Amino acid sequence: MDAENTAESIEFPDIDLPDEIARAEAERRHGTLIKPARSLGRLEELGAWLAACQGQSPPRPVTRPRVVVFAGDHGIAAKGVSAYSREVTAQLVTAVGNGEAAINALAATAGAGVRVLDLAVDAEQPDQAVAEFKVRRGSGSIDTEDALSEDEVRAALRAGIGIADAEVDAGADLLIPADLGIGNSTPSAVLIAALTGAEPVAVVGRGSGIDDPTWMRKAAAVRDALRRARAVYTDPVALLRTAGGADLAALAGFLAQAAVRRTPVLLDGLAVGAAAMLAEELAPGARSWWAAAHRSTEPAHAMVLDHLDLKPLVDLDIGLGEGAGAAAALPLLAMSARLLTEVATHADSGVAGPLA
Repeated sequence: MDAENTAESIEFPDIDLPDEIARAEAERRHGTLIKPARSLGRLEELGAWLAACQGQSPPRPVTRPRVVVFAGDHGIAAKGVSAYSREVTAQLVTAVGNGEAAINALAATAGAGVRVLDLAVDAEQPDQAVAEFKVRRGSGSIDTEDALSEDEVRAALRAGIGIADAEVDAGADLLIPADLGIGNSTPSAVLIAALTGAEPVAVVGRGSGIDDPTWMRKAAAVRDALRRARAVYTDPVALLRTAGGADLAALAGFLAQAAVRRTPVLLDGLAVGAAAMLAEELAPGARSWWAAAHRSTEPAHAMVLDHLDLKPLVDLDIGLGEGAGAAAALPLLAMSARLLTEVATHADSGVAGPLA
């Protein structure tokens, strides 16, 4: 691993920024193509970002995008904050592994591979490869106790670092971190509120489609957990230990290490966004290697985007998680690269440019 991590500390090296010379060259090239200047808007920006991440213009096509799903259960789910029971997490892990879930269909259409990993599912995992990085079964109920122990939060961060290294070493040229877990929008909301100063009612959404009584229980759980989280909000590891979970901590480690490894990332929705805020605290500058794929239906996700100063590529009213929004936006990245490699220039085509 490139990150220094011991029993006492987990520290990331300084994050290198994407190549601004390559970005500028991509922007210059767009000005020579047979189309009006800046007429393709965000697609031009996205292609220039990809060129900067790769350090070359025009950028290479993305050939091995990978969706990595981090699964975990959360003790707060027992307080009635979700429309589903905790047992559904383990069932969905199996469905993703079998290629039956929504993310499988979306990723296959976009040409991405999918890997699901059990970090903290409250069930025995029959597939040992899926449970390779398991930290514990479930997490503490964050309204009254810490999500993880000191050793567990560091084990989860190290797991995320190792997973990112393994994916990049295996040839992944774009990463899509994803979440899966009943009740995970509650700790995500707490983490976001702790880092932004938002009040509980501002960060509590409908999650899995909850009704009003469930929303009220969820708001109370976030309120109580936030009281505990705000005492440690300046320490990202302590915040993940207090109000996160093994899946969220591993996601944070994964996102920070992707930046260390100079690998572009498409961010998904609420839980990934919460982890991204912690990753930026752990490794300042990591966000320059991320693009926001979409805007979730969760109100706290807009706070994530504002906090990280990221503008979403699409807004499709997706609230699922699982990497669904990011997989849906992935074809835009392929388009942005092909525009820079396949559209002719005025000089090469003989097509006249704009009038002087």
